[in-house]
Amino acid sequence: MPNTKQQTHHIEPTPSALALLPLGIFLALFIGVGAYFTMQGVDFAFYQLPAPVAALPAVVVAILLSKEKLNKAIEQFLRGVGHSDIIAMCMIYLLAGAFASVAKATGGVDATVNLGLSMLPASMILPGIFVISAFIATAMGTSMGTIAAVAPVALGIAQAAGFDVALTAGVVLSGAMFGDNLSIISDTTIASTRSQGCQMKDKFRENIRIALPAAIAAMVLFLFSSTATEVPATSEVEWLKVVPYLTILVLAVSGLNVFVVLSIGIVLAGGIGLFSVADYGLANIGQDIYAGFGNMQEIFLLSMLIGGIGELMRQQGGLAYLTQLVSKVIRVFSKQHTEGQNLRASELGIAGLVGMTNCCTANNTVAIIVSGGVARELAEENGVTPRRAASLLDIFSCVVQGVLPYGAQALLLGSVFGLSPLEVVSHSYYCFFLAIAAVVAVFMKHPARKLTTA
Repeated sequence: MPNTKQQTHHIEPTPSALALLPLGIFLALFIGVGAYFTMQGVDFAFYQLPAPVAALPAVVVAILLSKEKLNKAIEQFLRGVGHSDIIAMCMIYLLAGAFASVAKATGGVDATVNLGLSMLPASMILPGIFVISAFIATAMGTSMGTIAAVAPVALGIAQAAGFDVALTAGVVLSGAMFGDNLSIISDTTIASTRSQGCQMKDKFRENIRIALPAAIAAMVLFLFSSTATEVPATSEVEWLKVVPYLTILVLAVSGLNVFVVLSIGIVLAGGIGLFSVADYGLANIGQDIYAGFGNMQEIFLLSMLIGGIGELMRQQGGLAYLTQLVSKVIRVFSKQHTEGQNLRASELGIAGLVGMTNCCTANNTVAIIVSGGVARELAEENGVTPRRAASLLDIFSCVVQGVLPYGAQALLLGSVFGLSPLEVVSHSYYCFFLAIAAVVAVFMKHPARKLTTA
């Protein structure tokens, strides 16, 4: 019996386009209802139908589409909900919410905002936020941990200087995705290099040629957008209250685990509040931590539901269908074109495959893992170097993750900034520039094309 179970566990699901229907239903409800209320002129249009509620019909349809018995289908759904990546994201949500809440209540956010405004000229504030986010994300290897650390301060600076709050959220997201994409300790880097069989340093060199021009273009845009509508007033810096933020930034850059970093931040912010804020006691710390948890309720629930839907789509062959579709297109194309054209088609195929998979899973690391095998096969068939394939996998998963309104990064920023996730991703300019730079790179002459003259 154990052997039989082990064998059936590894059977590949039959490709099925119908398995992608639940995702379509969720997007139609989530985006469609928000767009409808926007046209009606309703305030907070995208909050009229909470995203977790929009996901519920998709969950029902995904379970009904399953060919397994009801209990087995629900078990598969729960396996997706409880996936380690999903639970890790949810724990980051909770800790980030708790830290932001305690730091705000004890004056840490205001003090850090004051420090930032006193150090940076108004014209450099947005580029400065981008560079700080990019640096921390590169050091930590996680965009989520970076957003959790930087977002509350960035929001305070935007409000004090009169910047567009949605644009500032986009700046934080841009920097976080830049660092996550390039960091050698990022999950996406590890997954892409391992799946393609190349060295991290080689992938980094390939990656930086594409990412750096996009980052420079984004910074120029942010520079021209850094026009403060009011001169922010600054007061004497309260260094003691800034300590929690400085500590988590230093610890983050040192590469310490994000859970440990945020936990230390909560303890420090609460401890400083006890000594420096009148009538602030242990009970207040507990209440603020719980309030922070509550602020993350919506994205917590949505992430779990999307995780469950994604697992059911995978089990029912939705992701296999995408893989098969891209492979077919590339192979049909390769029979009729030159080797150089096949090379470009394969690279675009790898980009399309990981991008579509990312849309279904809302997790760039999982998307790379799922599509990595087929990407390697396409690369080997058409002469794409392993480092190039790894770079494309990471870049296009980063692009899609940075513009998904139901991705963890946009949800976290939307929660902190009080914005619709769609408003956040519409200002994710670095990801737009990265997509353009990557497509240009595919069509430019590069070393692998020497194969045509061999």
